[in-house]
Amino acid sequence: SLVWAATPGMLFQEDKQTKLHPLSLSWVLGYNSSLAVHSLMDREDWVLLYVSSHTVVIHDILGNRQYHLQGHTSVISCLCVSEDRRWVATADRGPDALIIVWDSFSGIPVRTIFESHPEDGVSAIAISQDAKYLATISAGTVQRVCVWKWTSPTEEPVCSTELRPEFGYQDYVIFNPQNPYEFVSNSKTQVIFYLWVRASTQDVHVASPLSLQTFNSVVGRFSQSVFHFNNSQALTGTSAGKLVVWDAVSPHTPSKELRVKPHSMKATKLVPMQKDSLTVLMVFESCIVTGDVKGQVKFYDGELQLLACYSHSKVGPIQSISFSKTPPEPPGASPACSTSCTASSQPFSDSSNSVSLTLNRNFILSTSDATVLHVATDGTYCEKVMEEAKKAVNAIACHPRQALVAVGSHCGLLKVWDYQQTKYLVSRIFIQAGIQCLCYDPEGYFLAAGFTDGSVYILDAISLQSICKEFKFSHGPVTHISFSHNSEYLATADEKYSVTVYKAVLQNGSRCWEHLAGLRSHYKPIRSILFGVQLDSNKPRLLSLGEDRQLVEYDLNSSSKDHLVALHRDRVEQVAVPLCLAWYPQLSTESFILTTNNCYKVKLYDTTTKMCRKTLLGPTYGSPLEKIQILPTTNTTDAQKCYLAYITKDKVGLQILPVDGNPHKSSAFICHPDGVSDLASSYDGHYIFTAGGDDCTVMKWEVNLNALDAAASLGGEDLIPFYNLLDGGREGQFFRELEDYFYYAQLRSHGIDTLETRQVSTHIPLEEIPSVMRAIGFYPSEEKIEEMINEVKFSKYVDTGEQVTKISLGDFIKLYINHRPAFGLSMKKIQRAFQVLGYDNENGDKVIDRGDLLLLLQCRGEHMTEDELAQCLTTLMGRHPGGGGSEPDTCDPSGATALSEEEIPEEITAEIFAADILGLPIAE
Repeated sequence: SLVWAATPGMLFQEDKQTKLHPLSLSWVLGYNSSLAVHSLMDREDWVLLYVSSHTVVIHDILGNRQYHLQGHTSVISCLCVSEDRRWVATADRGPDALIIVWDSFSGIPVRTIFESHPEDGVSAIAISQDAKYLATISAGTVQRVCVWKWTSPTEEPVCSTELRPEFGYQDYVIFNPQNPYEFVSNSKTQVIFYLWVRASTQDVHVASPLSLQTFNSVVGRFSQSVFHFNNSQALTGTSAGKLVVWDAVSPHTPSKELRVKPHSMKATKLVPMQKDSLTVLMVFESCIVTGDVKGQVKFYDGELQLLACYSHSKVGPIQSISFSKTPPEPPGASPACSTSCTASSQPFSDSSNSVSLTLNRNFILSTSDATVLHVATDGTYCEKVMEEAKKAVNAIACHPRQALVAVGSHCGLLKVWDYQQTKYLVSRIFIQAGIQCLCYDPEGYFLAAGFTDGSVYILDAISLQSICKEFKFSHGPVTHISFSHNSEYLATADEKYSVTVYKAVLQNGSRCWEHLAGLRSHYKPIRSILFGVQLDSNKPRLLSLGEDRQLVEYDLNSSSKDHLVALHRDRVEQVAVPLCLAWYPQLSTESFILTTNNCYKVKLYDTTTKMCRKTLLGPTYGSPLEKIQILPTTNTTDAQKCYLAYITKDKVGLQILPVDGNPHKSSAFICHPDGVSDLASSYDGHYIFTAGGDDCTVMKWEVNLNALDAAASLGGEDLIPFYNLLDGGREGQFFRELEDYFYYAQLRSHGIDTLETRQVSTHIPLEEIPSVMRAIGFYPSEEKIEEMINEVKFSKYVDTGEQVTKISLGDFIKLYINHRPAFGLSMKKIQRAFQVLGYDNENGDKVIDRGDLLLLLQCRGEHMTEDELAQCLTTLMGRHPGGGGSEPDTCDPSGATALSEEEIPEEITAEIFAADILGLPIAE
């Protein structure tokens, strides 16, 4: 097998396989600095292993290559590596938590454990010295400890036990290297020792809590625990810079069995090691190694006597230490180091060969402020391997003409990266605030940055030096920033619902910007700002879209100093919340603005009239589209082939344009399970970049449009994809009922009682669309009906100048699928309305008074007249006013009121309203 034949370094020797997916992960910037960084290989190759979001990255530093282990759908919460560095175990905290064991030689997942801790996932994991067993601790309030023999195919743990909440949240676990049946875990306040026997439950001993009185000294909070390398003791590091020494206590009645059981462990010493907090404690060969918050690494012998200390003035709190597997090459053969690392004045000890061997190993340091260093053999030099963002990364922008991407984080770090050569070019740190958004101007000369304190910087795109003094006209964090097509204007949006515009001016022969004006144009968060070009000139136009459902266009020509003019305000949604905005490519004679909303719909609006011209079903991958970008294309053979890049809450995807509701025209992949914050595409459309916000990573995705086109072709042509979206498909009962309703609508349009010969047609008049829609279970509002009819009526108007008056069955199916709710009727929406409009009755149920409900239906929203309400109620309640078969145009209102009092309870719950009044089925 591939695993059996795998050798170290094999991952980077293989040729790259053909990309089979529309998007493939190509590179990852940043990593999870709260987890350990492991050294897999040293000497001529520096190969590190670390976690970035839900991906394990194997990074060849000198070869500038990465290999990605992908299998988790949630952020990885913990990992461990076997002693020989071959086996890597990872776990997550997602709803469907996984434990995966990987072969680091081949990159193959050799074992996946499903539903290990289904409630809350895994908080800590360890692998035994012989690499046969895993110990895991769940992340729930009530934690569960399990031992797994991962080489066995069984899905059940070998043994498990439950911990009481008073033991504290156990977040660290490690095996005894000398005994795979013994391990220890600790929380910040308590240490637990375990001894397990195959096919039996664990013997668990919770060590007595330590207090100030225990040793007449401050203990501090526990960080990590280890077993001593040559006796039965265990050690725990604390935030007070001390080591707690645990030892087996001999019982009054001598018993060999009791002396080795962990329940006899007790704190016997509290050894003060230093003043600074200990963050890392480990045993390597015959040394005890500590790391602290000052960046110091210290080596002790078995008697806790200091052997050596490594320190550096610019190293932050140590998060992990990983030693090389093999001793380094002789002096002079190691790579040149770029950052000096001063050794402590403490001399090295040569008291034993084992100590000399340990101190003769290179090691990797990772810090909690996202820096990784490679410390050389003699300790006099260390090289900074990585320095990444230590706070949320919310801003990315791609250069419009070069292979450069700018990345900004909340820690104030701005980096520009050459994504073709995969190397950093220049960086700058802003101390006063975090970077929230970035944008290059269309020529690529300037880079604008918006900050969390409301300031705006305009920088030189190459040197990152400020072009002019920073602006601070926003009263909240700047959320969006954009240049006009000619770089004449710069616009920003902020969290205080305001749009601010800056204008380019010439100062001393060079371009600079000055503040023009600002306007609080929305009353809810602004989702997008967008520059465009006026149709009849080359002048820029500016629009903003907010969650208040307002699309605002600004008159830049009429705006003056401190006076920004709003030219038009258009409400673009009735119920849904708009989320993003883009210019639709010129795929037809008519020009459109594209928006998406939280109901998974994509809408096209005429750029001049702002009339909704099309409503289409967008990608439905768990959450609606949050941000979109038209993918730049270098395809000169087919100008009509365009694509849309998008992000949802946790995914990145591609959509073939034009959008028509066909689900096979889109695809999506999980990129940042805890949330995607930004999206950018390369100038040539070959790569897409996503920023992960709080996971502090940026991912580079390689685009393969041929794979997306192939998937769309395999999905079928014409109406086949749409038939599959109907309940039961083309041969199902729903489709047959739809056909019947369609032909019945033809009868109605000709007149039910006519005796003339009927002409059977494949079309129905547009006026029949609402009746057929309601007959098949879709109940659109009056505004939605108008949108549907106008969509069909004016579908050919720009090309032919004529209005369409009828619709075919195929076009009706497309119209139905694109306009109906993406996931059908939702009882939750009715319950939410009752939460807002109702009150709590004596039973604690949310109810609406009968009179209030009738009043709301007549006065709020698309209000009904009293006659319309009376007719609806009598029909819904099974009454037919008039007593005969005829259907009168109006009903007696007093009769309807009497009916409502007789048949409708005085207090109405959401369930009564849905089931008894509307007659809708309610899922149990």
